[in-house]
Amino acid sequence: MRVELYVQDYYHESSQSDALNSGNKDAHIAVETWKDWFERWLNILHPSLSPAPTYEIGLRLTDNREICTLNYEYRHQNKPTDVLSFAALEVDTPALSEMDAQEPLYLGDIVISVETAQQQAQQQEHPVSTELCWLAAHGLLHLLGWDHPDEESLNQMLKQQVMLLKCIGIDIDFE
Repeated sequence: MRVELYVQDYYHESSQSDALNSGNKDAHIAVETWKDWFERWLNILHPSLSPAPTYEIGLRLTDNREICTLNYEYRHQNKPTDVLSFAALEVDTPALSEMDAQEPLYLGDIVISVETAQQQAQQQEHPVSTELCWLAAHGLLHLLGWDHPDEESLNQMLKQQVMLLKCIGIDIDFE
């Protein structure tokens, strides 16, 4: 299985984040690392996916200002959040025979606020890269249809995130 990952690191490319980033090299993760993580995660989650030879995901790292705008536009909440997911698939996806087997299956886009991730990492006392990974795994699960409307489903989703992070060598406890 292959993953085509399109990373837009608006946060680290913008000049406005220079002052915030000057002491925090931990917040930048190489595109190759992101791609490796998503490939490992999708290999683990493969049984619950629509079969395809290649999966396509967009990942945008941004600031609180942009994610606040998106959160308001799509969720009607006028405040920043840590991660937003925009799934491209409905729950009932077409069978592989109905799709062009040569085309990647577009799963959707994940948007993460690096500013919020930095704040949460500080509160949790772990590296920003760990928080970014945690949020990316959370976003991926949303792209695949996971949701957390209640405490029980949230706990199931968090356990799944812990498992995904462990598979890439990050040991984290959500409790």
